[in-house]
Parts: sequence; C-alpha cells; structure tokens
Amino acid sequence: MSKDPALETFLAESTELLAAMESVLLRCEEGNGGDDAVNELFRAAHTIKGSSGLFGLDSIVAFTHVVESVLDRARAGRTPVSPAVAAILLDCVDHIGKMVESIAGGGEANDTALLAAGSRVLERLTTETGFVPKEMVAKPATPLPAGSALTRAASTPVEAPLATVPGWHISVRFNEGVLKNGMDPLSFIRYLTTFGSIVGLQLVDDALPTMESFDAENCYLGAEIDYQSAATQAQIEAAFDFVREDCTLEVVPVVSAPPPAAVATGVAPAAAPTAAAAAAANTDTTRSVEARTARDTKSESRSIRVDGDKLDTLIDWIGELIIAGAATGSIARQAGLPALQESAQQLAHIVGEIRDQALKLRMVQIGSTFSRFQRVVRDVAREIGKDIGLEVTGSETELDRTLVEGIADPLTHLVRNAVDHGIEKPDVRQARGKPAAGLVRLHAYHDAGSVVIEVSDDGGGLKKERIVEKAVDRGIISAGQTLTDEQIYALIFEPGFSTAEQVTNLSGRGVGMDVVKRNITALRGTVEIQSEEGRGTRVRIRLPLTLAIIDGFQVGVGSSHFVIPLDLVEECVEINDGEGGEAQGHVNLHGAVLPLIRLRDMFDIKQKRGRRQSVVVVRSAGKRVGIVVDDLLGELQAVIKPLSKLFSQLQGIGGSTILGNGKVALILDIPGLVERTHALTRGVTAQEPKLREAAEHGMATSVT
Repeated sequence: MSKDPALETFLAESTELLAAMESVLLRCEEGNGGDDAVNELFRAAHTIKGSSGLFGLDSIVAFTHVVESVLDRARAGRTPVSPAVAAILLDCVDHIGKMVESIAGGGEANDTALLAAGSRVLERLTTETGFVPKEMVAKPATPLPAGSALTRAASTPVEAPLATVPGWHISVRFNEGVLKNGMDPLSFIRYLTTFGSIVGLQLVDDALPTMESFDAENCYLGAEIDYQSAATQAQIEAAFDFVREDCTLEVVPVVSAPPPAAVATGVAPAAAPTAAAAAAANTDTTRSVEARTARDTKSESRSIRVDGDKLDTLIDWIGELIIAGAATGSIARQAGLPALQESAQQLAHIVGEIRDQALKLRMVQIGSTFSRFQRVVRDVAREIGKDIGLEVTGSETELDRTLVEGIADPLTHLVRNAVDHGIEKPDVRQARGKPAAGLVRLHAYHDAGSVVIEVSDDGGGLKKERIVEKAVDRGIISAGQTLTDEQIYALIFEPGFSTAEQVTNLSGRGVGMDVVKRNITALRGTVEIQSEEGRGTRVRIRLPLTLAIIDGFQVGVGSSHFVIPLDLVEECVEINDGEGGEAQGHVNLHGAVLPLIRLRDMFDIKQKRGRRQSVVVVRSAGKRVGIVVDDLLGELQAVIKPLSKLFSQLQGIGGSTILGNGKVALILDIPGLVERTHALTRGVTAQEPKLREAAEHGMATSVT
C-alpha cells in the first residue's frame, strides 16, 4: 500500500494511542484502574477502529472491534478489567501494533501469520472474559483454531434478522479540495458499512463545472445515501469527522426503513443487521459522542503535527540567519554609523527571539520515553521471576527531540541491567531485610544548562572487589594499583567488561556499557556511576539541552577563538602570571583550590601572550575548573557545526561555529574537560591545605 500524508498521520496517531493504551493497561494490571481508565482505553480503541475503517484496513477494524466490545462491556460493569484481563489486553495492543507496523513497512495487516497470531490472542481474551461478540460468530475476524471457544460459538444458531431497523438518509457534498487534502471520499462511505447497511446510494454531480474550468484534481461529487443502522445520529455523523472541514453533511431519520432495493450505482446492499448486531449497536449509543468529544478537545489545543525533517531544516536555516546577522552586526560596528548599528541590534534581537521560539518547537518532554519502560520492567521482571516496580519522576522535563531519540537505547540497556542484575531475587532481598519487591527509579531534571537523567535501583550494588579483580585479570589495571571508587566504577565502561557470574539473554552488568557511554558521548553528554554495596546503584547521565544552537561566551588565545557554553560559566577572574600561582596548575579562588586548564598548552598555540591572563571558571556535574585564556570577547549566539568523522574523537572539542567575521571558532566540550582534569588531579583534595598555602602567592581577583 502506497503511503499518503493521511495514512502517515493515521500510523503516527495510532502508535501514540497504542502507547497510551499500554500505559493505562499497566496501571490496570497493578490494580490501579477505574472507570476513567476503562473509558480512556475504550476511546483509544474506538478511534483506532474508526480511522482504520477510513483506509479500508478491515483486519485492523475487525480485530480492534472485538477489543472495543470487551471494553464496552467493562464500561457497563459486566466484564471487569482484572489483572489477568489487562495482561491479555496488553497482548491485544501488541498485536494491533504489529498490524500497524506491517502497514507502515509497506506490507499488509492480513497476512497469514498475523491473522493466526490474532486468532490466538482473541481466543485467550474470550476464554478469560467468557464473552464472544456475536459479530465474530457470524463472521469471524480471523481464522479460528479447531476446538476453540470461538469455533464452538460459531456453530450455534444466529438470531434471525430484525424485521425493521432504524432508517436514515444521509446527504453529503464533498468540497473541491478534499482530494488535495489527502482524503478519499469513498473511504468514508465504505466505513458506514462497518456498523450499518447502505441500501441505496445515488451519486450527485450538481457541482460539476464546465469543461473549460474543470480541474482533474478537484472533487465535484456528492452522495444521497439510504442507510439502515441502529446507530445514533451523532454516531453516523462521527463517521465523517475526519472530513467535516471538507464537506457539507446532513443526516436525517426516516419514518420507516427503506426497502432493501438494488443500489442505484450498482453497489450491492449489505446484509441486514442481525438482532444481536442491533443490540450491540444499541449499547454503542454513546461511543461516537465520546470519541467526538475527545477529538474536539484535541482540536481545541490548536496543535498540529510537523514532520521532523522539516523542523530540522528550519533550525538549520535559522542557524544560517544567526551567522548572517552576526556578520551584519560586525560590519555595522566597523562602519561606525549609529543608525546602522541600531538597526543591526534590532535585527539581532529579532533573530534571537526567532531562535528561541524555533528551539522550543524541538523541545519535547521526556515522559513519553520514560513511559515505555513500564512495559520493559514488567516483561523482564516476569521473565526472570522477580517482583519489580518502576518509579518515574521529572517526566515533564524537556530536552531536544534529537536527544530524546538518541538516549532511548542507552536508557533501555541501563534499565534492563538494573532489573536483571542490579535487583536481587525476592528471597535474597528478604534475607537482607529488604522488601521482596524491588524498585527501579527514573528521574530527570534540569541543572546548570543541562538535562540530568538518573537510573537507580535499590538492589545489591556494584561489588568493587569483583570489578578490580576482573580488571586485573584482563590487564586493564595492574595488581595493587590504588583507585578511587569513581575510577573503579568507571572500569565497567571498558569494552566487553562484565562481572556477571551468569550470562543471560537479557543483559549483563557491564556488557555493552561501553556502547552506552559511546552513545552518550556522541550526544555531547557524560555518564557517571555511584553505588553502595547492598544498597543499590545510581547511573547519572548529563546531556546538553540542545544540539543545535547555544548561548556562548567567546574567548581568545593568541589568534585562536573558542566558545564556552554560557550556562556553564560561573565567573571570570584575572591572574598575574608574574606572581607564580598560575604556574602551579591551580589557583586559590575564594579559599578553595581551583584546577586550571591552559588552552595555550592544550592546543600548542605559539603566539606570545601578555603578562596578565584571565580565568573563566566553569562548573559541570558539581565540579569546577578554571580555563586560562588571553582575552574575554563577550557573549554570542553559536550555531553548532558538528566536527567531521576525522576529528570526531578529538578530546576537549564539542563542535565548531562560524563567527560574524567568517572565521571558525571551536566550541569547548566543558563536561569532558572538567572530567578529564579532575581525573588527573584525584589527589588534590588530600593535599589541599598544602596546595592552598602554596597558592596564596597567586592572588585571584574577580572582575565579572
């Protein structure tokens, strides 16, 4: 099936609805459901079924109709959504998702394997609930296994058709632009047959123009439809909800049902509904009203779906606009014309506002990523025989869409590790005085211009002796080498490193952790581990807010220019090289030892420097360092240009940017520099009193 924009929208919305159903069912499985939860499930299933009908996806319609019928009984209190029913409904959601994925991949939703799998799931659902929808008996949605409850039900007599079913007359005229908007008028008429019978249909061409003004891409047709259904007027009108902006619709009841005459257009009339179908339709009276209310509420939010590639292109062009604006400002300053400078400043302000608003479009809440781990924890815990819950906080924390996509796989690995190897078996936990049920926590928050994501558990923690022993065996460290806790825990990020005594098909504490760190580093992030044996482990990931545009602080060393992310800058101080403090690689700042990074030495810059230098004090992950530079050049908006693969492993550099004068400035990787500097100066804390005394000769004076 070829994809069109409307189908793409259906696939995306169906995926979102299925994710919402999964989240609700997980709550129901834990006994935290209720009327609101059941109503939310019903509305989602009803919307998926209705949308599928518009595209003629009959297999999805038939399968989802059964799920919808069970949920309708649950709304009426006849079929409680018990944990067992919720578990099977989760499998139903998975199956609908597989059919949607098949359509998204260009396949069909009704291949033999999918139909057979769907039949097995429905057999379990009907067996557990004791309810077999009569529509399935008359026309099974999927092949039925021999001896199944559905097969037995199919052998029972079906009620005779009703003598009279409520009749309706539907008059619809489609607007000229309906085809250009991606809508197929025939699909809406076809959908009517899913809950009623078309007994008469007359196409109308009263809007047909003259041949000279005829446009082959426009629609000039309408239809007069005689319809039999036990549905309400609101329900029938809801069948046209997706095209209401592109049509004129009128639905009126008729006194008696039209005779089942031949259809004027040659379309064969559908079979008259059975009594069971009519009864089922009567219980469906409020379905479309609720679905329409939900869609109306959604439309009131004035939100639209935007293709991600188009948004990325917009950000790229705004980046180019920022560079051009900076060049204009530089030329204005050189020209010395007050009017031109004022105009350039106004332009810079407007461009800055556009930048901020555009970046907000790319910001999404991390909650949607966190929610998927409810299912991961549930499935993995059940597979290995553990009782584990997931606690999520900070779901409203926002970060760049690209970062959300990039962090999903590392988080999945960390969560599976925590469940599989971090948390002990129930009997072990009880022997240690812990609750039998373990707990994994996902927490997100903003900190100093970064997003911090923590994955923690209350399990057994990392065994330092075991890690050191394994590292010595592999030759990573030498026997007897003294390491801090932080250095020991960092060893698990070595490629292929594992301390697991048993290798499982799920995960291994340390197995693949090098990939986790590599993926996080590729996002300009850092990762650190804290652990206490017997108490649990916390993995902290720190990421930048965005990968596109940042507020920066420009500094100079010789003729080279560098940019520091402004959010990480604490203050700037001046030091006198002649007084000796800076030569030690540290300086006394406000009574504490501040490690220094000399960009001149780091990048081997040969130009002569002045007597006085400046130190830019930066902080990352609670640690501070001072960056020694020649000149403080002020704030700027920096459009981040990624480095080529040739320089991707260059330490200390997170990208580049183009300045207003056309020159290139390197963007410093502050988290990486801070971590590297503190790793090289682990002994500073123990020697701090002595170093502070030596640093007294190098006075630091705050200037900004």
